[in-house]
This record gives sequence, C-alpha cells and structure tokens, in this order.
Amino acid sequence: MDNRVVITGLGIYSCLGTTLDEVSQSLQEGKSGIIFDPARKEMGYRSALTGYVEEPDLKSELNRRQRVGLSEEAKYAYVSTKQALDQAGMDMDYLTNNEVGILFGNDSSARAVIEAIDVIREKKDTTLLGSGSIFQSMNCTVTMNLSTIFKLKGINFTISGACASGSHSIGIGYLLIKYGLQKAIVCGGAQEVNPYAFGSFDGIGAFSVREDEPTKASRPFDKSRDGLIPSGGGATVIIESLESAKARGANILGEVMGYGFSSNGEHISNPNKDGQVRSLNMALKQSGLDPKTIDYINAHATSTPVGDGYEAEAISEIFQGLNTPVSSTKSMTGHECWMAGASEIVYCMLMMRDGFIAPNINFKEPDESSSKLNIIAETKKTAINSFLSNSFGFGGTNSTLIIKKYQE
Repeated sequence: MDNRVVITGLGIYSCLGTTLDEVSQSLQEGKSGIIFDPARKEMGYRSALTGYVEEPDLKSELNRRQRVGLSEEAKYAYVSTKQALDQAGMDMDYLTNNEVGILFGNDSSARAVIEAIDVIREKKDTTLLGSGSIFQSMNCTVTMNLSTIFKLKGINFTISGACASGSHSIGIGYLLIKYGLQKAIVCGGAQEVNPYAFGSFDGIGAFSVREDEPTKASRPFDKSRDGLIPSGGGATVIIESLESAKARGANILGEVMGYGFSSNGEHISNPNKDGQVRSLNMALKQSGLDPKTIDYINAHATSTPVGDGYEAEAISEIFQGLNTPVSSTKSMTGHECWMAGASEIVYCMLMMRDGFIAPNINFKEPDESSSKLNIIAETKKTAINSFLSNSFGFGGTNSTLIIKKYQE
C-alpha cells in the first residue's frame, strides 16, 4: 500500500507562546523566549540561560488521578495535544470509537526520577513516593499518560532519539500510515525545562555563556556563536491517511512527502556531514521532489561551533547553487531538544499558513561554511509551498522531513 499522509492538527506549548496564533506572531516578530535563570547559577551551572516555559495548571481540565501521573513534559504535551486534536476535529467520541495511535519523542524524565530518589534517601521508605511517581519517571511518561487520557487505541510507544526524537516520531508515524498499518496517529515531542534535565549538558560546556544579553545568546550559523541554550515544552502534529481525513471531512493543513534518516556511525557527540547528507538525500528521493522546488529549509542549527558548520556544509552540498532560504528557529527558542523535531514542524506549518519565513535572529557575520547558505536574518514575507526540516541528535541520529501544501 502507498497511502498519502496528511496533517490535520497542530498544537504547541513553547517559550514563544501557548497557542498557534501567539507563536506565529512571535516568529514573525523575531521574538526570543530566552531568559537568565538565577536558580541555575545557584545550583552551580556554568550557564544560567534557558527558554522560559511556565508549567500549565490542569486542575480545571483533568481529575486528580489523571494529573498525578503527569511529569512536567507530559503536562506540556497534554496541552499541545488537546489543541491539535481540537483543530483536527477529533473529539472524545471519535477517539473512543476509532483506532488512533500515539508516537511521541521524549528522551528523559530527570526531575521525576531525582525527586523520587531524594524521597527514598531522606525517608528510607519507598511507599512515600506516591502512586504517580513511576508514571512520571519513565521515558514513556507522555505516551502512557496521553493514551489513557485520550482513550487512544492504536500504536503506542515513545521514540527516544536524542534531539531528533520529535522528528522521528512524525517520520515513523508517516511510514506506518503510508503502508496501511494505521489510519491516524498523534505525533509529537516533549521536553522538560527544569535544571535537573540539563546539568550534564552544562557540564560538557555545550551551553552559551552570553548571560549579559540572554535574547542575543543563541546565534545559529553566526561566526561568534558559542553554544546552545536549553529550552522545551510540547508540540503535537496529527497525521492521518488522506482517505481517513476525507472521510471525516477534516481540514487538511499539509502533506508529509518524505522522511529521511541515517546514523553517522562515528563519534557519540560530534556530528559529521556524510550522515546528514544521506538523511537529506533519502527524504528528497522519497518525496519525489526536486531540490529546487523546496521553498524553505528549517535548519537543525543549535548555535554550536561544530554542529552548525557541518550542517551548513551538508545543506550546501545538496542545494548548491539554488539559493534556498535557510533559517534556524532555535535562534529564538533555544534548543528544545526532544521536542525540537516536532515543534519545528509546527513552526514551519505556521510559516506556510501565514506566508512568511521566520528570521534567524542574531545572525551578523557568517563563517566559511554558513557563507555558502542563504540565511534569512530578518522576517521575509513569501509563500511557502514546500519545506524541509532537519533534526540531528547526539549519538549520530539524523532525521529529515519534507512537508508540502496539500493538493488534490
């Protein structure tokens, strides 16, 4: 089988906003969500920079039994998923009576684990952890909680692929629907924002130390970049077969055309160009699109000296001479890690909807590699009919997605 796979719902909860329209406005304005967090300095962090995301209060929406098992990141994912399901027109009656799956990218639940261990060490009594602790602590905290809350009966597991997790969730979902194994899947990514999740990153010097100007610290592709900034939240993309969407009378927002993936097979933390090129080529081949028809590239670029350089070289090799517009929304959001591959699809879908390319803010001077790219440093009003989004993670896991405006 070779089903067409379409997008019918989007949801977002990020440092740029908590609704689709709010986030679109932030993207158009080039508004940064990065702040200085004094608590991180007190903990001994080298860098106290982070994306600011407030935990939602869900008491009015969920009962105590539903809330008690939700980790921080699962709360974000609940909000974004509720938004996406509402937009897709999938109410509880539909979800209860149809087979809808869930695939979410998540690669940690640090705070829940640490808080549980702290209780055990202090009280010497595991019964004091409470019934929700285990459901908050597992990496599958998002999928196990949301599948229960929304009565999802299809495929149900978490994808743990470092900073490509959210992208892989959409890619794997796309393949399952394409080949007829599922009709509809709730896909996405979630990332906790608390300091416990990022201490080890800070410890290896991965973060920017431009603490005097938080909103100017994330500088993807810029010659003076000095590291990434952690961030997070939740992002959801509802995908389903074209047949399913038409049968429901759903509003079709876009079509997933290609999914490329690869492993670098080399260093555990350093990227390489070859793996990224293979991911890009695979996505393009699967989509059947010529590179010259891609209107925009949302780069993975996290603002690290090495990573941005390799990606610039990979993009320039595939899109050589085409002057394709490129930007990294991480210049505004920081690196949303396990969520990023999904949130950046949402960001790009908003650009496609509203006719603009979000700027790569803080880009002042290119280096040898980024000078080969057409970096969009200021918001550009333009139609986007197709876009490509890269996500590359620790361990050399690469994912590339290509989305196009839906046409009959």
